[in-house]
Amino acid sequence: MDLALFDFDHTITTRDTFTDFIHCALSPRRIAFGRALLTPTIVGYRLGVVSSNAIRSQVVRVAFSGDEHARVQEIAHTYARTALPRVARPDMMRAIERHQEAGDTVAVVSASLDLYLAEWCRMHDVQLLCSSLEARDGRLTGRFAGAQCDFDEKARRVRATFDLGAYKRIHAYGDSPGDRAMLALAHRRVFQGQEIT
Repeated sequence: MDLALFDFDHTITTRDTFTDFIHCALSPRRIAFGRALLTPTIVGYRLGVVSSNAIRSQVVRVAFSGDEHARVQEIAHTYARTALPRVARPDMMRAIERHQEAGDTVAVVSASLDLYLAEWCRMHDVQLLCSSLEARDGRLTGRFAGAQCDFDEKARRVRATFDLGAYKRIHAYGDSPGDRAMLALAHRRVFQGQEIT
């Protein structure tokens, strides 16, 4: 039996679902407020001086501080069932199915949010390692619960969850620098749709 690890955004999907979900979950007024507040950070990210983890932390703080967890979760479940199927790459969905048919363990390893990824992974019968938002007393705090699942944290979580020595081969699929540590664990690496050595 093999282990197949898939990044989600831009690997399984054609676009960034984190940003799409933020737009689904918030009112136009709150989006406009957040955009104005975060413009310097967004510019810094585009110039390469602000990291992806830093911008996600700030977006989550502005977007979800004090929001009702149940409200956001309900939107996330709808988003997983209706929006995500429209942005899934057919070739990656076939790759997941091939691994499942071979009896492989399949997991999504993503910096995106469990709010919607948990539902999508349940629908497709795959395991999930990802970023989670902190909630207290039924409300989101605007912080991540623990480390974001990106860069070295992806590899750390994979090692903590799976006995890598128990698998004949490890396959990893990714598209960005944040996936490199995960790809380094694999015997077979697919980066941006191309197999690499």
